[in-house]
Amino acid sequence: MQPFTLLIKPTGSDCNLDCKYCFYKDRALEVGSGRQRMSEEVLEKLIKDYLQLGFEYSGFSWQGGEPTLMGLEFFKRAVELQRKYGGGGQTIANALQTNAVLLDDDWCRFLHENNFLVGISIDGPKEFHDYYRKDHGGAGTFDKVMEAIENCKKHKVEFNTLILLSSRNVEHADELFDFFVKNGIRYVQLIPCVEIDLQSGGVADFSITPEQYGKFMCRFFERWYDDGARAMSIRDFDSILAFYMTGGHTLCTYNRRCSQYIVVEHSGECFPCDFFVEPKWFLGNILKTPIEKIAASEKKLDFSRAKQKIGDKCLVCRHLAICRGGCLKDRSLYGANAFDRPSYFCEGYRQLFDNAIPKFMQLAAAMQTETGSKR
Repeated sequence: MQPFTLLIKPTGSDCNLDCKYCFYKDRALEVGSGRQRMSEEVLEKLIKDYLQLGFEYSGFSWQGGEPTLMGLEFFKRAVELQRKYGGGGQTIANALQTNAVLLDDDWCRFLHENNFLVGISIDGPKEFHDYYRKDHGGAGTFDKVMEAIENCKKHKVEFNTLILLSSRNVEHADELFDFFVKNGIRYVQLIPCVEIDLQSGGVADFSITPEQYGKFMCRFFERWYDDGARAMSIRDFDSILAFYMTGGHTLCTYNRRCSQYIVVEHSGECFPCDFFVEPKWFLGNILKTPIEKIAASEKKLDFSRAKQKIGDKCLVCRHLAICRGGCLKDRSLYGANAFDRPSYFCEGYRQLFDNAIPKFMQLAAAMQTETGSKR
């Protein structure tokens, strides 16, 4: 069986923040609402069955909603179960994607002691972050997130940052880059924001345009390249470098197939992608169907193959080999599962690739030469 990792949502879509751009807001029918919590039964079942598949590398990515709402004892129990069911020679890795407002000293000690990789959502300086990322009382959360980052540093927790590029911060590439450098943030994920406004049928006001995305990424690339590409890890750029060094991507957006993970909801229900938690793509429940059967199901394979439904515009594009049409979510923005359409961000990708590929190729060649000289 082809190895896969798990994206686990122990609190479903439940969250202690009320971010305006949250993509769960208009999906209550699909993802549910209110208090959602994973039971001990589901937790033990998913860990036991997954680890007994015997993959050399077994990855658990805990997301939400907000996974820290489960409390620290839940994750202590998860680690106990991993140790109980993990086999000799298996590498077990845990990642936690969080808004970070609950990451106090106790949390950070646990995360460090158990080698969790933590992803922290932050949208740049205070004036950008607090514009959309508010709590349920309407207060901004920047100060709490920065306190959590300091806690992570103090306890030597390995962390990266996830930045949603919205209408508020996308015109400020230099300010964001300077913010990361100033705060010693070296690992960055950039996620372009686009959602449909269900009332108007157009893109929501917090979304960005393809042109804004392309302009931002080009400027961010220039700063990254000029400041020394190895001083900061940008997930998109790392993936493009990997493509020119190995022929394969590290980021699913650009991969040929969507097959890297399975989403496990708090109830045990499984889906092929967090953007497609909907009845059409329901794969089964781990309490009723073995996870290996879920992973090998025809519906899972259908979803994996869907990315190969490349439209005519992409087929004649000079960047097809590196882009592969982008994320399925952005292809089907205006039509449910219309996967043969170009990505909403197509022109932004084209702008980045046109401007940056020669330098990516130079970097890749230099790194390969350096690697070879050290052997």
